[in-house]
Amino acid sequence: MSSRPPRIEGDPPNPVSFRTENYKAGTVFPKKSQPWGELNYAITGVADFDIEGVRYLSPPHYAIWLPPETMHGAAIQHDLRYATVYVERALCANLPDKPSTLSISPLLKAILADFAARDVTMPETAEDLRLAQVLVDQIRLAPRCESYLPISDDPLLGPVLNALQSAPGDRHSLAEWARRMGTTERTLSRRCQDDLGLSFNEWRQRLKLVAALSMVEAGEPVHRIAAQLGYSNASAFIAMFRRMTGTSPTQMR
Repeated sequence: MSSRPPRIEGDPPNPVSFRTENYKAGTVFPKKSQPWGELNYAITGVADFDIEGVRYLSPPHYAIWLPPETMHGAAIQHDLRYATVYVERALCANLPDKPSTLSISPLLKAILADFAARDVTMPETAEDLRLAQVLVDQIRLAPRCESYLPISDDPLLGPVLNALQSAPGDRHSLAEWARRMGTTERTLSRRCQDDLGLSFNEWRQRLKLVAALSMVEAGEPVHRIAAQLGYSNASAFIAMFRRMTGTSPTQMR
């Protein structure tokens, strides 16, 4: 049975406020928009967002940034520990102006972990206010892309990404794909960075995770998932899954 967390009403505490919570599988966040910015970060597990009709995934190491007035909802398929940062509108002027997936720094994680350990939901001391400002700066500086698994209509790169989405277990190297497309590895690598904001290998790792999540949810055995995604053994797949989600496939299931 789905549970619905309480909605936040009115403005959040100024200038930045924080919340770290555990959510049970089946938790639903109804669609809403808010007059402040919001950073969502999974400490363990993966959250599934609907942001203005587009699906975003939020696994560990990557956060979802929502500018003020962004319509969004979320569903939690598995138990999750989650941190949320609320940023008042005035501080959002230099932050991303559209929903983005951010690669978050160890410093940002450390500040959130420190606030959670001390149960700081709103910085009040001069020291905590300075930490909050550093955190906002880290949001501004974080590498970003529009979604966790961006796509491209580039005539060289687009067909490669489409083919890989149809066969996430494909093991051809970037050099081999470049030869198929009649171009060079360097050119295709540059198109990845320019169009996706990611390296080819990082994009492919994200694709494998997205595919794995669906198969885990469907109850597929781990060894079969590993084989379908091109891993030589289940251990290598489990190591990737744990690195990218903070938990194992069995624990998530």
